Parts: sequence; structure tokens; C-alpha cells
Amino acid sequence: MASRRYVDGAGLWCVLGYAVLAWLARQPGEPDLRAFFLLVAWTGLPVFGLFLHFRKTGEPFPVGRLLFWAVGFRLCGLIGGPFYEDDFYRYLWDGYRFATAGTPYGAAPEEFFVDPAVPVVFQGVLDGVNYPELPTIYAPVTQFVFLVAYWIKPASVAVLQAILIAVDLAVVALLVRLAPARNVLLYAWCPLVVKEIAFTAHPDGVGVCLLLAAVVLARQRRWWIAAALLGLAVTAKTFALVLAPLILLRARLRHWLLFVATAAAVYLPFLVMGGTDLLSLGVFARDWEFNSAVFGLLKAAVAPPDARVVVGVLFAAFWGWYCLRRARGGEGGIPRGDWLFGVLLLLSPVINPWYLLWLLPFAVVFPSVWAWTASAAVLLSYVTGLNIPDYTLQPYEQPVWARGLEFGLIGLALTFDFARRRRRESGKDMA
Repeated sequence: MASRRYVDGAGLWCVLGYAVLAWLARQPGEPDLRAFFLLVAWTGLPVFGLFLHFRKTGEPFPVGRLLFWAVGFRLCGLIGGPFYEDDFYRYLWDGYRFATAGTPYGAAPEEFFVDPAVPVVFQGVLDGVNYPELPTIYAPVTQFVFLVAYWIKPASVAVLQAILIAVDLAVVALLVRLAPARNVLLYAWCPLVVKEIAFTAHPDGVGVCLLLAAVVLARQRRWWIAAALLGLAVTAKTFALVLAPLILLRARLRHWLLFVATAAAVYLPFLVMGGTDLLSLGVFARDWEFNSAVFGLLKAAVAPPDARVVVGVLFAAFWGWYCLRRARGGEGGIPRGDWLFGVLLLLSPVINPWYLLWLLPFAVVFPSVWAWTASAAVLLSYVTGLNIPDYTLQPYEQPVWARGLEFGLIGLALTFDFARRRRRESGKDMA
């Protein structure tokens, strides 16, 4: 009973923090970064405290309360709306184009700047779209989510938030089937998850949900449905390609064919109509850099194109090693998505905070200090010329101290995890 009171006390404490954040998000301009980081600490530290308490006592975490407060936090996000981000304008525009043209691909938003046929409400949306010279970068399954939001209410970010919140709660429900509830707490009450999905409406949770559903079904050896879901996950975001082959490693050829056929069937209508997300995805992979770790160090020594080749080869080598390890029986069960997505992001030229939505569900199954430290530290990437009064910085440029602090904290946490693992292994050897 006392533990349940701790849960409710922590839930109330956190919901007050998210309510303040929602109020700040609705004020003119962007929330002050100092207030934002204070509220991240306000809502994040009690979660780690609860997790450690329930792990120490061994008590079962009350799932009903876990979900109740998770819903409460996300409702605050729905009320507050997006901040520090403008990607939602593209989502709304894509939904409009999909509904009216039959495809969101092929035409860049800038082609419609002086088009009188664009409804007034979408002229405002169009003004907010970033990189308007590029067609959309979002994959087909995600586009269907934008389309559904348009059908419910055109140009409404709140409707899109509500849909993505529902998908995120499905992720929580799937995680309850994969890990103890006290571990799921780390994701369900995570400030990064609440901010990036409930407040800011990033759609990565769609692909994550499909991927986790495939993991659950693969464990039950329901390969047909798992393969189809993996095909949909890949066509929600290419990140799913990192794990899809590993999940299907012990499936039969016909299941692999279904996986490929599902992905092809989703893309085919858009290819026939003349465009997909792959064009802009290629531009992104070739040219963009933000908040990078290893890539940022490499490009100081070699030309950026060469640095991209190096990090690509390094990740391919790591992925190949892990694939062989898993195939030889050294790694069974759920794939180590925390390792794979962690290394991918460590090497990537771009690390946006919402990319960790792919990693964190696997850090629920395999808890580590480094992964959950990263969930907070990566929010330092919002310290840019856009959000601080430093006019020597370009809009998406970060001060050196912010990136150093971000990766320094993650590095310290990773060192702690390695040291703790070695102590445990040494203890076993002595026993």
C-alpha cells in the first residue's frame, strides 16, 4: 500500500510539471530553456527513484497506475502543443496533399507558395514548412497517419497529436508483454517520450509500434503476421531495417518474401504516381549534419563525404558482427535494439532527440544507465542558435559546451555500465 502511495505521489508530482510545461508551450514564443531543463529534471528524477525502489523491494509495479499517469502526462502534451520544433507543419501539409492529390510525393511545398487554390488555413501551414524546396522525406505508412488526421480535421495538429498518443500507449502496452512493469515505467513516464510524441507529435512511434508488435509475434512464432508488420515498419521509417532481418533470422524463406512483398506493395502505388520519400532521404543522408558524435569528430579530420563512408562501414561491420553472433546462437530472444540503435546513432551524422524513440523500448527490456542517461542528455541538442540569445551562432548551430556536456554525460554513464558489468563478472569468476 505504501508503494502505491509513492507511485501516486510521483505521478501527481510529474503531472504538475507537465502541466506547467503545457502552460509554457502555449505562451507566445518558445519556452525558456532553463525552465524546460528544470521541468525535465522535475519529471524525470522521480521516475528513476521509483524504478530503483521497486527493483530493490521486488514488489510488482501496479500496471493500472502506470497507465493512468502515463495517459495524464500525455494529455498535458495534447493541451500544450509543439515547442522547439516546426516539423508538424510538414505533417499537416503532407496530409492535405495526400488527400487532394492522391500522393504527398513529387512536388515540393515551395511550388504552391503562390497557388491561389491552396485553402487559407493551409497557406498558413505552408508558411511554416521547413526546407520547402524539398519534397517530403516521410515514408508511406507515416503518410497514411497524416492522411487520417486530415480526414478527421484538416490542419489540426491536436488531432495528429491524439493519434500519435494512442499509438504510443499501444507501445506501452506491448512493452508490458516484454518486460516487468517497473522497467516499462522508464519508457511510459520518460520526459523525452512525452515531449517528442505528446507535445511535439513526432511520428516515429508508428514504426516503433509496428516493430515491437512484430517482436511480440515472432516470439510466439507467428511469422506470417510478424513478417507483414515488419514490412509496414520499414515503410514507416527506414530505421526499422536495422532490426527487421534479425527478427526474421529464424523465419522461413516464404516469410522473408512476405516481408519484402509487403514493403514493395506499400511503395508501388507511389512509385507508379511518380515519387516517393527516397529522393529527399538521399539528400538528407548526403548533406545534413546535426548534433553528431563520432561523425562530428571524423569530419574535422577528413572531408564530410569520406567521413560518411567511414561511419557507414563501421556500422555495417558492427551490424554484421552482431548478426553472426545471433545466427550462431550466442544471442537469442529479443534482438539488442539498444546496442544496434545506440551504435547507429553514435555514428550517425544526425542525432535528433526523437531518434531515441527507436532505442528506448529496447532499453526497457535491457535496462542500462547509459541509455536512460542519453534520454535526458540528448535534450541538450535543443541548445542551438534558435533557442538561446547568442547571435554568433547559426540557427541550428550548437555551442561547443552543449555537445560536450551531452556526450560527456552519456560517456560517463557508459563507463559506469562497463565497470559494473566487469565487477559482476569478476564476482562470478571468484565464486
